[in-house]
Amino acid sequence: MNDKRELQINLLKLENSVSMATPREIIIPHRKIPLEVPKGVSPTEFFNSSCNLRHLARENGLLRTPEGFLLFRKAIGHSNLFDTSIIFDTSEKVLNPMGRPVRRDELTSEENLVFSRMTRVILEYMLEKYPDPKEHLVFCGEASLDATWPLNRMGVPSIRMIHNHFMVFENEIISQASLADENNSDLTDSGHNGLFLKYLSEVYLKFFDVLDLEVLKPIPPIECRLKLTGYPQGLPSWEVNGGLGALSSGRFWHEYDLVLKGFLDFYRTFFTLVSSGSTRVQKGATFPDQIEDILLFSDQFHQAARMIRLQVIDDPMFANEIRWQPAYKQLLYRDDVGRLIVTISQNSVGNAITELLGLVVRRVPDAKTYSQAEPALVKQLLEVRDRLVDYNLGNPLSAPSWPHGVFVPCV
Repeated sequence: MNDKRELQINLLKLENSVSMATPREIIIPHRKIPLEVPKGVSPTEFFNSSCNLRHLARENGLLRTPEGFLLFRKAIGHSNLFDTSIIFDTSEKVLNPMGRPVRRDELTSEENLVFSRMTRVILEYMLEKYPDPKEHLVFCGEASLDATWPLNRMGVPSIRMIHNHFMVFENEIISQASLADENNSDLTDSGHNGLFLKYLSEVYLKFFDVLDLEVLKPIPPIECRLKLTGYPQGLPSWEVNGGLGALSSGRFWHEYDLVLKGFLDFYRTFFTLVSSGSTRVQKGATFPDQIEDILLFSDQFHQAARMIRLQVIDDPMFANEIRWQPAYKQLLYRDDVGRLIVTISQNSVGNAITELLGLVVRRVPDAKTYSQAEPALVKQLLEVRDRLVDYNLGNPLSAPSWPHGVFVPCV
């Protein structure tokens, strides 16, 4: 009872502070990438090309699994405290980039199991290393924004890749950071988040509320906002019953996938309505009854679709920003009172995982400052790599900063 009362008090304090919270802009120094972009190729095209992915593995690769998952140090990171990522590097196995998996629902059950286990092991390491939610923000985020890059943007042929990004930030640094522009296009999903918050929030939350969940417990969005930024904003959120221990069960990952599948149903239904006005439930939908009962009978849902449809017709710049195929960010983060929270958002052009938590990261070239943080960062990345190897989750890779391990090339 006392614990429950204490939690209620903490939540009340959090609610009172949210109104004063503001997104923050953090400056992160980075080293120069030892690679030149070829003439005639845009940075976007090159940095996501098969050629550069081979270079990434050689320069920053930490571990590769037989399935093709690559753990690596971010060449230009978001945090120099802890920052790493897993990608499903099929760039040499599947040369046609439009045929590469970009979401968990496109993975085989075996691949999904490995991806989930790797995520749990890395998150467990982060929470062990940074156990105090008052001191550090710990989270990982999976995104598929690259899957639906606008058709006339540079880089379309090469940027399809599923990935999960793991980061830790010091709360003290966040609190001291400059206030970010609340109209920053990265924070606002190029204006699309206003649509969800103002016109679709109620039906969005109602649709997710019908999912058959046991481990994930729905929680009012305002209760799990970060007090320093006031984010996430208006998104369906779930507390992980059992905390980190629940991530060792297959049931959690099944429900984690249900959240994604629910989002895909919502997104496809909405943008099909925007695109063609069709109210036909798409073949293969995971929740067809809820689509009809909750979405297609919602006047609010149709009103929002009409608004977007008219704007697409009238505004070519806005039309170019639309992701007609599902683009999402799904986060698993620790909130201010130490709970693990799952949330999911639509995703637009340009924004990163951090913006969903109200953090705009501005990365600046400063090799000298970065070099001071690099030894501690690399030490942790090698520690988490060794843990993955111990659990039979891949083989170590060599790189200039860690010249040991066995390089396993793509096949």
